[in-house]
Amino acid sequence: MSDDTKLELARKQIEFARTYTKTLLADVEPDEWFKIPEGCVSHLAWQVGHLAMAQYGLCLFRIRGRQPIDTELMSSSFRKKYSKGTTPDSDPANNPAHAEIMQVFEDVYEQAMQELPGYDETMLNEPVDMPYAAYATKLGGLLFCSHHEMIHAGQIGLLRRLLGKSPIR
Repeated sequence: MSDDTKLELARKQIEFARTYTKTLLADVEPDEWFKIPEGCVSHLAWQVGHLAMAQYGLCLFRIRGRQPIDTELMSSSFRKKYSKGTTPDSDPANNPAHAEIMQVFEDVYEQAMQELPGYDETMLNEPVDMPYAAYATKLGGLLFCSHHEMIHAGQIGLLRRLLGKSPIR
């Protein structure tokens, strides 16, 4: 498989994962985003904020380093709030607003989709440490992005069910 084909596969997987995640979120009201259902340790706002932060890291920062546009995509405090290992806070006052989380989620995705076609074979073959999927390279990091989103889509699906929503599939 050529690297161009591998890049296109990664792009299509990222696109599919995002489309699926958005179907899970479509009927959830903003006031439900910070509810942590009994027996759970997370809420929808954290899941979506974490996906935005991770996609930024995997599809943008890790591939091409920090760029001037990045400060417009996501603040440092947003990144720190939703990084791996952080604890979801159910108080909306201690979180960015629902609209801001969704805006960052959308903006990071759009920027990644815009930049992906410009990534070349040399860049994508550079080695990386975990996380990655299939290849220990930047391309493997792109492939992992969709896998990571689908893992969190499962958590979003469970959270929405615990909030009383019907299953999507």
